[in-house]
Amino acid sequence: MDVRLEPGRLARFLRLRGGPVERRLRRRTSRTADIAKGLAPGSMPDYIDWHIEQGPRGLEGVITCDHPATHFVLNGTRPHLIKPRRAKALRFEVDGRVVYAKIVRHPGTAANNFMAEALRLGR
Repeated sequence: MDVRLEPGRLARFLRLRGGPVERRLRRRTSRTADIAKGLAPGSMPDYIDWHIEQGPRGLEGVITCDHPATHFVLNGTRPHLIKPRRAKALRFEVDGRVVYAKIVRHPGTAANNFMAEALRLGR
């Protein structure tokens, strides 16, 4: 009996759509996306999605979060002023009371890079 392993054919077989490499990549990407959904604040988990795509070096697992505030949550914000755009005053609640203000000094928010943390935990 003669067995020949051709590295090129073997590599192509392993990386075929639906092959063992894609199945494992799909499981790991799904698990990492689930971790990101658990770490994401507020309504952001509803905006997290994942898929497998062909990249320059083969298949890649891609996790995206297309919530409008994702950039601000991941990188944080510096202290800044908030002014009304169309109205004369801002309206919000503090301790159950409605408060109006012409300007608010926001203290900023700390960065919460939940995507990087999910990637680290999903390995």
